[in-house]
This record gives sequence, C-alpha cells and structure tokens, in this order.
Amino acid sequence: MSERSVGPDGPAPAGASAAATARPVPSPRAPVERSWRAIRWRQLRSAPRPSVRAVAANVVVSVAGVLGLLAYDVALSRGAALPGGDLRPAATAAFVLAVMVVGSVATYLWVPLPSGSGGRRRRTPWSGMLGLFASLPVAYLALVVAFQVIRPLLG
Repeated sequence: MSERSVGPDGPAPAGASAAATARPVPSPRAPVERSWRAIRWRQLRSAPRPSVRAVAANVVVSVAGVLGLLAYDVALSRGAALPGGDLRPAATAAFVLAVMVVGSVATYLWVPLPSGSGGRRRRTPWSGMLGLFASLPVAYLALVVAFQVIRPLLG
C-alpha cells in the first residue's frame, strides 16, 4: 500500500507530489505606494551618519560666523565708526570662505571613512570634500536666515 499525501481537499491523486498540491500562500498585504512626503521623511530619519556630521560641523561654523556678520551689519547701520569703513561685501566673502575651510577641516577630522574588514579607521581627502560640498548650501541658508529673517526684526 502506498502512502498518499492528504491535503485540505482530501487525498491527492496517485501521481501528484506534496509540492504540486500545495496552494500558493497569498501575501498578507500588497505593497503600499508611499507619498513624496513619506519618502522624504524616511530619508531624513535615516540619513547616513557622515552626512549628518558634515552638515552639523558646517552649521556650527556658519552660526558662529553669521552672528558676527550680523553684529557687524547692525553696528554699521546704527552709525558706528569702524576702522576700514563699510566692508560688508568683503566680510560676507570671508564668512563663506571660513565656512568652507573650517567646515571641510572639521569634517575631515570628525568623519572617518568606514573601516571595512579591518579595524583601522582612516581619513582621505573625500572626508574633507564631503564637508566642502555641504558648506556652500549651509553658508547660503545661514546668510538668508540672518539677513532676510533676523535682520528685519532687529530694525
């Protein structure tokens, strides 16, 4: 007497195997299409650590620099006689250059590349380039917030 597999519908036909009689299991739910906002929110929550560190280094440098630049602008607008006269364009250029240089160096020192299979952390010029690429948008946004939002509030 031969053994036959017994399925939910009773015994299987004589020539059928157990795999052939198994029914496909339907997936519990179909994939959901995410909205643009949901995709961007997920990307923001799980940003790579080197990118977050590069932006954070540049934000710290730009906040410190833009506060000095804002104080200089307010002092000139209120009639302070500073040596050298009105150097706002040069001060703005120096601010952007400082954010680029200090942000790149800080990122180079703070963001090591992944170690891979070895345990040794290493730095390459790409660590500094990550800071340089992050510095320009950060410096621009700091200038916009300082002179388009905060400066009008100061009068």
